[in-house]
Amino acid sequence: MFAIPLGDDGAELCPLEPWQAAEFLAHMDRGREFIGRHNGLPDVVTDLESSRAYLQTYADKAVADTGRLYGIRTDGKLVGGVLLRTLDVAQRTAEAGCWLEPSAVGRGLVTRAVRVLIDWAVEERGVHRVEWWVSSANGPSIAVARRLGMTRDGVLRESYAHRGQRHDMEIWSVLAPEWRAHR
Repeated sequence: MFAIPLGDDGAELCPLEPWQAAEFLAHMDRGREFIGRHNGLPDVVTDLESSRAYLQTYADKAVADTGRLYGIRTDGKLVGGVLLRTLDVAQRTAEAGCWLEPSAVGRGLVTRAVRVLIDWAVEERGVHRVEWWVSSANGPSIAVARRLGMTRDGVLRESYAHRGQRHDMEIWSVLAPEWRAHR
């Protein structure tokens, strides 16, 4: 398995695959409430079967070239992840996303990992526009979008139903020429 170093602090970006379902579930259990404040992933990954199915979905997307999923590890421990939830090479668009368990917050891991992901999407896959959809209530994720040099395109009011409430979703994006200039 390969790993891409995210700095000199022992953090790295690694693929997440179906055979890692037990580890992925344990990670999700450690961060379930924290991650679930703004992200529906903990409500999808609830047991070993659903963990394996989620990871298989992204293995299938990787084969079809329609998405990617990577884990963030610190000192070998899975603490978060980043993904291209969508990847449309024909339209040259993608949507990036992330999550972290509480022990990994505040170290810049998501920003560093998403930089690697966007670099790959833009330079290797020819993506022109990368989007970042985020709940308006998720300040840390909005801060990541800003650090990545993204522009807020707009707000979809009460467009996301999550745990019995409607949430506004902000759409942020960066275009390939902006990304290259920002780097």
